[in-house]
Amino acid sequence: MGCFSSCKQSQRDVLTPLNPTEHGSEKTCLSLVIGEFKCIASISFPMVLTGLLLYSRSMISMLFLGRLGELALAGGSLAIGFANITGYSLLSGLAMGMEPICGQAFGAKRYKILGLTMQKMILVLLLTSIAIACLWFNMKTILLFCGQDASIANEAQAYILYSLPDLVAQSILHPLRTYLRTQSITLPLTYCCTLAILLHIPINYLLVSVLGLGIKGVALGSVWTNINLVGSLIIYVKISGVYKKTWKSRRARGA
Repeated sequence: MGCFSSCKQSQRDVLTPLNPTEHGSEKTCLSLVIGEFKCIASISFPMVLTGLLLYSRSMISMLFLGRLGELALAGGSLAIGFANITGYSLLSGLAMGMEPICGQAFGAKRYKILGLTMQKMILVLLLTSIAIACLWFNMKTILLFCGQDASIANEAQAYILYSLPDLVAQSILHPLRTYLRTQSITLPLTYCCTLAILLHIPINYLLVSVLGLGIKGVALGSVWTNINLVGSLIIYVKISGVYKKTWKSRRARGA
């Protein structure tokens, strides 16, 4: 009888978990992981969607270039590639220097630094755009030196000259995006980008098909779309009051 009771006790010890809260802790860890994933997704998904929308603008422009013929498509594609490498990528790379500064400033609750960093970066990008514009003015000479066809070089030069105002828009857009992104404000950026891209199609149709501006109309359409995006973001910042705790007025500086 004693042997039977000791055997039964040993079976109970084997079946009983060593830590009664083990399953509860596993559920807690899983819920933490799921919560963290949702938090990251809520920030990153709008950023991914915004990137896709911005790249779709170039695809729409290429479609309208294709409707103008092979010469316009070749010249426009060459100009877009030249502009991306010598202009837009340079501005985007310089603007990335804002991210660690703004991120640390926001984490330390030194909000004024965000506004000052954005203002300084816009100034830096505008000054850099002057050098880029000088390069774009000589694009035809560079293409001919590289052995490109003269007619294609002419089309590419026409496209890139009408894209010059886009340097100003990009110089404001990149710092403004970083300024909002470091504050975890991503959804408004996606909404503004969606609105700008939806307007991009009728804008191109108006300039290219209705007004008959050809390759110049495609370039102006891209500029117009970026101006719409910058304008909508500035309106959001103004209406939402995001700028209030990060903007240092002249009166405050004097004090």
